[in-house]
Amino acid sequence: MEFNLLEVFGYCGSVLVAVSLMMKNILRLRWINLVGASVFSIYGLLVEAYPVFILNGFIAVVDIYYLLQMYKQKDYFSLLPVKSDNKFLEKFFSFHKNDILKFFPNFLHSEVDSRKHIFILRNLLPVGIVVYEKKSATDIQIILDYAIPDYRDLENAQYVFSNESEYFKSDGIKRIIAKSKIPVHIKYLLKVGFEKSIENPDTFYKNL
Repeated sequence: MEFNLLEVFGYCGSVLVAVSLMMKNILRLRWINLVGASVFSIYGLLVEAYPVFILNGFIAVVDIYYLLQMYKQKDYFSLLPVKSDNKFLEKFFSFHKNDILKFFPNFLHSEVDSRKHIFILRNLLPVGIVVYEKKSATDIQIILDYAIPDYRDLENAQYVFSNESEYFKSDGIKRIIAKSKIPVHIKYLLKVGFEKSIENPDTFYKNL
C-alpha cells in the first residue's frame, strides 16, 4: 500500500508538469510547473531515482527564480483611444475573434461604429481592448472588455476601472454598466468590483 501511494504521488507530479505546459498564461504556467517539479523531485528522492530528483529540483529552482523576477517587475500601463475604422483595431479583432466570442458571443464590430474603443497598453504592448457606449450623461455600458490570454491576470482591469478611473471621470462618467450571462466573465466582474443588479441578475454596476 505504501508503494502504491508513493507511485500515485509521482504520477501527480508528472501530471502537474504536463498540465503546466498547456497553460497560455506564463505566470500560471510557472506556478503549476513549480509545484509539479517539486513533487516529482521529492518522488525521485524517495525512490532513490537521483537523476529525477536532481533534474526536477533544478527545474523548481528555475521556476522560483523567474517567478521572483516576474513579481518584482513593475509594468507600465497606458490607454490608447482609437477610431472604429483603425486598421490595427480591425486586425486585432480578426486575430482574436474566436477567443472574444467565448466571452462576448454577441459582439460585432463595424468600421462605422460610434462606440468608444480603447486599447490597454502594457509596456506598450496592446494586451487588451475596452469598447463602450454612453447610456446617459453619467453612465456608460461596457460592450467589450477583452484581455489576450497571456495577460489575463486582472491587472489590466484594475488599471482601467480603478487606478485609471479618472479617464472616465474626466468625461463626467459616474457609473459603469456591464452585462453578461457567461459564468467565467461574471466571476471576473465581481472580482474587479462590479456589483450584481437586484432587478436584473445579468446586469452589473460599478460606481466611480
